[in-house]
Amino acid sequence: MAEEFAPMSKFKFVKMLEELEKKEGRGTELISVYIPPGKQVSEVMNDLRNEWGTAGNIKSKTTRKNVQDALTKVMERLKLFRKIPETGLVIFAGTIASDQLGVGDMETYVLIPPEPISTYYYRCEHSFMLEPLYDIIRREEAYGIIVMDSKEATFAQLKGSRSEIIREITSGVPGKHRAGGQSSRRFERAREMYLNEYYTRVGVHVTEIYKNMPNLHGIIIGGPGSTKEDFIKGDYIHYELKDKILGTVDTAYTGFEGVKEVIDKSKDLLKNVRFLKEREMIQNFLYNVGHDTGLATYGEKEVIQALKSVNVKTLLISEGLDRSIVKIRCRECGYKETKIVDNIDLETLEKEIPSKNCKQCGNASYIVEEKEDLIDALSKMAEDAGAEVEMISTQTEEGEMLLKSFGGLAALLKYRQFK
Repeated sequence: MAEEFAPMSKFKFVKMLEELEKKEGRGTELISVYIPPGKQVSEVMNDLRNEWGTAGNIKSKTTRKNVQDALTKVMERLKLFRKIPETGLVIFAGTIASDQLGVGDMETYVLIPPEPISTYYYRCEHSFMLEPLYDIIRREEAYGIIVMDSKEATFAQLKGSRSEIIREITSGVPGKHRAGGQSSRRFERAREMYLNEYYTRVGVHVTEIYKNMPNLHGIIIGGPGSTKEDFIKGDYIHYELKDKILGTVDTAYTGFEGVKEVIDKSKDLLKNVRFLKEREMIQNFLYNVGHDTGLATYGEKEVIQALKSVNVKTLLISEGLDRSIVKIRCRECGYKETKIVDNIDLETLEKEIPSKNCKQCGNASYIVEEKEDLIDALSKMAEDAGAEVEMISTQTEEGEMLLKSFGGLAALLKYRQFK
């Protein structure tokens, strides 16, 4: 039975988290259980039985029943596993609040994450605990954080919601007030010399720390005053890293507090990184279409054919794509047909199908054999074809163009395809 569960692709994983995020209980009734690899199933079962017993002390009869029922569901699912998978196991269960006044439905979800989890805990809240799983998505994206003024510089790394101080150095630059007996001009020249040496050292550290950092998506430089801008304007940063500077942030502090301040003030900046990446991909697609290079295609039939031919490098899907693939079959002659329809028309199609005449035998004997969300179907095909899947938001001009002008579906190809 355990074989039916497999590690989720990143695309399906993200989609599942987005769905789970919408679920809420009427009280603290939703169970989240995180089990890292290597944990014994029997040990986890014992812990859950203890939690079931403890839940008997809950005063509210309804809440008590819902929590114990959810724990029972978790244990039932856990029994399907002889051992915890290599990346761990996450089980969610609980009675989801209904829009109506009646009692909601019990729902259970089993996830084998695409990357290992290290956390083991049980949580009972009004919503499912998803932050550790969202961290897996963010884990791949690394950002360099540099906080500096004329006295010191701190180099840090941000991955997901975790920041780490990598190195700290002092400048050795004297203060702005000159010593007695020293001319103002001479003092300024000496200070400029010290600053230049300091900036040079900072540049060396930047190269050592960030040049070969895996999955470095960008660098943000913060600090009080104009030191950071002077450093960026100078020729101190390796040219490959200079292109990765996302921007600067004014802070009141340096050191660890300054790093925290940069992260707090950079949320919009980091969010824009994804938008920039999306714009770049769409512009690349538009260039290939406009110059007729044969390295891009669009339209449902064309993209599906390219996926079947294992000729897709990157599949671009608009978040606004809301369609399904419907497979119909004639009960009399076995004739099969596939239709792609807007989800808003899906119910109408299902009602009309039985009354339509078969194209092969002419009898009104069609039935809906299978229906699947188009995005899910395409992501499976992309996974089989070894293609990357990129979901494109509609919040940029290019993203809106993908949806409205190209039907929300396009592909960058591995090799030229001419009509």
